[in-house]
Amino acid sequence: MPQNHPEEINATLDPEARLGQLEAQVATLAEAVRVLARGLENIPSKDVPPEEAARGARLAHELLLSQGL
Repeated sequence: MPQNHPEEINATLDPEARLGQLEAQVATLAEAVRVLARGLENIPSKDVPPEEAARGARLAHELLLSQGL
């Protein structure tokens, strides 16, 4: 199934719809950053458990994929 490029999709949207789409994308990216940060948070004297960092990265990746980013 071919994916549309963002440029092709944006060309067919009016400015208000494009702004709404951009706002949704920024919100998704912000959530992905929060998920990554949570996966890397730790007590300064301890190392980040690899499974926590991997879980955060996986969740962020899944979030971005689900939104087509």
